[in-house]
Amino acid sequence: MDENSVERPLLLSRGTERVKKTPLFVSWAKWILKFVIWVIFLAWVALIFFIPAQFVNEAFEKWAQLTSGTVFGITGSFFLVFSGPVLIIAFLSIAYLLISGEEELHERKASTKPRFRFWTFPVLVDGPFGVVSATELIGIVLFVVYVIWAVYAYTTQILSVISQFQLTLKQKSCFILEYLGLRFGTIGLYCLAFLFLPVARGSVLLRLIDIPFEHATRYHVWLGHLTMLLFTLHGLFYIIAWTIEGDLLQEITEWKDIGVANLAGVISLAAGLLMWMTSLHPVRKQKFELFFYTHQLYVIFVVFLALHVGEFIFSIAAGGIFLFILDRFLRFCQSRRTVDIILAKCLPCGTVELMLSKPGNLRYNALSFIFLQVRELSWLQWHPFSVSSSPLDGKYHLSVLIKVLGEWTEKLRGNIMNSSEADLHLQPQTKITASVEGPYGHELPYHLMYENLILVAGGIGISPFLAILSDILHRTRERKPCLPRNILIVWAVKRSNELPLLSTNDMESICPFFSDKLNLEIRIFVTRESQPLLEEGQVHEATNSSPPTSDSCSMSVLVGTGNNIWSGLYVISSTLGFVILIYLLDIFYINPYDISTWWYKGLLFVICMLASVFIFGGIVVGLWHLWERQNVAKEACKDDRIMVEKMLNNEIVAHKDSCQQKLASSTNLYYGSRPDFKGIFGDVSEKWGYVDVGVIVCGPPTLQTSVAKEIRSHNIGRQRHHPIFHFNSHSFDL
Repeated sequence: MDENSVERPLLLSRGTERVKKTPLFVSWAKWILKFVIWVIFLAWVALIFFIPAQFVNEAFEKWAQLTSGTVFGITGSFFLVFSGPVLIIAFLSIAYLLISGEEELHERKASTKPRFRFWTFPVLVDGPFGVVSATELIGIVLFVVYVIWAVYAYTTQILSVISQFQLTLKQKSCFILEYLGLRFGTIGLYCLAFLFLPVARGSVLLRLIDIPFEHATRYHVWLGHLTMLLFTLHGLFYIIAWTIEGDLLQEITEWKDIGVANLAGVISLAAGLLMWMTSLHPVRKQKFELFFYTHQLYVIFVVFLALHVGEFIFSIAAGGIFLFILDRFLRFCQSRRTVDIILAKCLPCGTVELMLSKPGNLRYNALSFIFLQVRELSWLQWHPFSVSSSPLDGKYHLSVLIKVLGEWTEKLRGNIMNSSEADLHLQPQTKITASVEGPYGHELPYHLMYENLILVAGGIGISPFLAILSDILHRTRERKPCLPRNILIVWAVKRSNELPLLSTNDMESICPFFSDKLNLEIRIFVTRESQPLLEEGQVHEATNSSPPTSDSCSMSVLVGTGNNIWSGLYVISSTLGFVILIYLLDIFYINPYDISTWWYKGLLFVICMLASVFIFGGIVVGLWHLWERQNVAKEACKDDRIMVEKMLNNEIVAHKDSCQQKLASSTNLYYGSRPDFKGIFGDVSEKWGYVDVGVIVCGPPTLQTSVAKEIRSHNIGRQRHHPIFHFNSHSFDL
């Protein structure tokens, strides 16, 4: 290999396959779709932002009155303006993903000139929001400005109106409180229009803008706090006004046929407050199960909100809720299948490795994660885990590493150990019935888009980086598009017994002589040991087990991140089915029988949303399932299982002879110290020069904060010949 080959990206190195050029008409189609999506989105946001202005509000009311005589009435007007744009963008996103294709996702080139990017530049690193990029900060500021502007606009309007009447102080106070309470509820509804979008895990919208679910949950949390604050003020202002008027109990228990049903609103707000209180960080951290179970009250919250405000007001937020229902139903269908556990391992460091069977056409990347349920432990609990395998490790399986930290993981490890002991003594094994949702994650494998990578892990946070390493090594060997050529791994662990986790990847067997093609450096910091233990040179054998999983098979492909054609048909058919059901309901029931009860029409609206997904979407899901059964290669899956088991059974022998020697020669071990990120980034700055450096962090919030703070400091005070560091977090914190 010539010396210049290491100096060029592997994507362009000799003998590799060059990226195919995208046809011109495809590029134009994608550009047009993006342009249209941006225009619709900006117009939708602008309408929501400026509707508190009196002239915009009056214009919208006139338009709603003009269209009230149509088949769908005023409900159709509200739905078209406030929820329609979200669904139209979803349709266009499907078209964009279909045109882009799956192969094209890996065909991105690194920028020729290093530059700052808003979404990878950490601005805030300490505070209640955690690490916040420049793009995220702009979003936060826009929401805060919107709420302040809306409250100001509505306050000035009510003050100008009330000045025209001769009212007592008590009447003025009650009128202002009720009006502002109404407007706080209105602003909360507009925020609710965004609230459910981030938690639709396989949503085409998240895939379009490449925001993985583990990041999107942060936005859901932020929006949830804001929305519930507004709804709480909405209810509080009304309670104060009714208390002043002296008819609090009568108003709270009132359930009007024409107008707002107060009692339904009280029930919805109570459910929302329970979810809000148990989702606060101290409660969520200490009592996760309490948080998880009370969060299922979202069903009560949404249904009684529709009963509270009626169908036409509820339609303001219906678009995001509808996309969430689509995703939730698909997740339900996928999770009904039990998944074959090819092999389970209990590593000496207290970590469990599971290999799960998957169909060959279910795609994922090294940055993906899954939700795992083990029915013997809990029927309701689903836990997220990063994959520790590359899709190139095997077509019919994926792996996850699970650190034993709590009651659920401790029980899982116990079941696997019991199964292994039963196998040795020829006794019945402990059954493990697993179900999987996913995989989810980044649409684009962004670790392949940097020539220079720094991977910072804390403890079990090394798991996704094992997948990244394996992915890069496979691509290097198979000469597939792959940019990384300089990789630095910084791993902080508490004890040295966690070091064998690196041995789960036999790098030399994946890509022989990889050191000639890749500059790889590993720095490990053992923080709670001052010197190597005497038994460090020994290799502790893992406990292997193949638990019985009767009636199990591969993971289901029924996931929003799966086949673009089927997932697109599912979204489109469900949406069209919803429109058809609303049309039929208006033509044959509501209009002929003059149904005008607000809460009843709100209930019918929610029923139509659910029925359209279950009936029209369910038909597509059924056909999708039949298509899957015809395309799953069972023989290949069995062969792959045999191959995996042989590989794992021989793994210990191979590692006994070589892994410890390789670990010692290719890594630097530091005992009794923590990573000095200032020194690490300073050293990298001098060695790598003026380049883009992708920094991916997977670990606790304190580790993310330390790395983000150093990146911000280096980027702000950098010299011209130093790199630009790009912060990327791969940590899942519910």
